[in-house]
Amino acid sequence: MKSLQLAVLIFIASFMGCTKPGDHSSMDHGTNPSQEEGPNQALYDQMMNVHDQVMPEMDEIMRLKRELQEKIKNSPDLVMERKQQLEKAISNLDSASTVMMNWMHRIAEYNPMADTIDQENAREFLESETEEIRKVKDFIAESIEKAKEISKQ
Repeated sequence: MKSLQLAVLIFIASFMGCTKPGDHSSMDHGTNPSQEEGPNQALYDQMMNVHDQVMPEMDEIMRLKRELQEKIKNSPDLVMERKQQLEKAISNLDSASTVMMNWMHRIAEYNPMADTIDQENAREFLESETEEIRKVKDFIAESIEKAKEISKQ
């Protein structure tokens, strides 16, 4: 399962890396040229800009996770309390990664921009998901910060 998550993450990161930050017009997120300037495009762009700020942190999560796992592996006589502290930090990093992956799957499954009949529902979805990706961003930043602190101890 973790291999699948990593593969999906790498694929998405590679796909997202093909455009300039903030330039979502060349990516196919369910839009077509006639909808790009629709009433919800600004909300969509705002949501994806937050995503673009968060996505590079996924590499940092993986790096820190490996670092903490190495500390556990290379210290067989580690005090149980310290080992649990490292394992909790790893678990938090895993949770942060999972939350991001779940958010990306939700966005991929729902096509709010194609909903030309009910723009109000699309707007509500985009507003909700923009708030959600901001929470994801905060959770990831907090998990990374805690993992770095624990790693330095």
